[in-house]
Amino acid sequence: MQLTDFQFPFDLSLIASHPIRPRDHARLLVVPKAQGTCCDFHIFDLPNVLQPGDLVVVNDTRVIPARVFGTKLPSGGKIELLVLRSFGLSQWEVLLKGKVRVGQRIRLEGDAEAVVEERSQDRTVVSIKSSLSGPELLQHVGQMPLPPYIKRQPTDADREDYQTMFAHAEGAIAAPTAGLHFTPQLLTALTEKHIDVAHITLHVGSGTFRPVTVSKVEEHRMEPEWFHISEATAQAIARVKQSGGRVVAVGTTVTRSLESAVDAAGNVCAQEGQTNLFVTPGYRFQVVDALMTNFHLPGTTLLMLIAAFAGLEQSRAAYEHAVKERYRFYSYGDAMLIQ
Repeated sequence: MQLTDFQFPFDLSLIASHPIRPRDHARLLVVPKAQGTCCDFHIFDLPNVLQPGDLVVVNDTRVIPARVFGTKLPSGGKIELLVLRSFGLSQWEVLLKGKVRVGQRIRLEGDAEAVVEERSQDRTVVSIKSSLSGPELLQHVGQMPLPPYIKRQPTDADREDYQTMFAHAEGAIAAPTAGLHFTPQLLTALTEKHIDVAHITLHVGSGTFRPVTVSKVEEHRMEPEWFHISEATAQAIARVKQSGGRVVAVGTTVTRSLESAVDAAGNVCAQEGQTNLFVTPGYRFQVVDALMTNFHLPGTTLLMLIAAFAGLEQSRAAYEHAVKERYRFYSYGDAMLIQ
């Protein structure tokens, strides 16, 4: 397929810069698979839109304050680091823009300093010199890594707003945005409708957002991201499948995790590891029966997964409807449920 196939309708004025409050008052576009009419709801309608016996699966990754600013020494030039992960007590793997060589010193806030230890096309590692450990320093000086299409600086409120209520395992550089809509009140309402919730972890990394730069999308390669599926979640999925219920994935990260953990018999297995699963139209889904997701950037791997799940033309029709009805787009925006 061609990249141009995924240039869906979009209006820049629809990008949401702040979340709706309460979170479950965001809008929800319900989209039938393959064909049919899209219907307008709100997130708080979800217990009545889903079916008793369904299993909702969420991603419990926690976003780290991964955006760090510094100055190059001795020149004083400004530089921004995006911390992909913190390992050991004093090292970060980072994304850096511009010409930076091994040995470059970067002054951070307070007494902290980073030194570039490894620099290649694929990987940059810095060591941290500070009275704090690398993870502690990140919490002290880092900002929430809001996506670049949100044209404002992160605030203290974003440290809470850009985390789901399930956020537990630290390691993501972006929120699993479909999960941002959930509230304790919504969970209670789902339970009352006999709809259970299970957790997986996928640390959202650069792979999810790496731009597709090839015209033939099948030539794109996803960067691997770490995921974990517990025995309890694997068993919950087995039970719901046996009882005739549906697995409802909250987000593309949950979808990719579950579809990466299927054995030859079609069962989800408890496991942890790396996934670079790239889902495009023609993919045969083995686990996920319904998908809740936000509205994504045109031409991205996330949008390609949605087109694979709903069908290309039905996905395009859903986006046309969302633009016409002024749905809010992207991370802090509204959501769709494909079922």
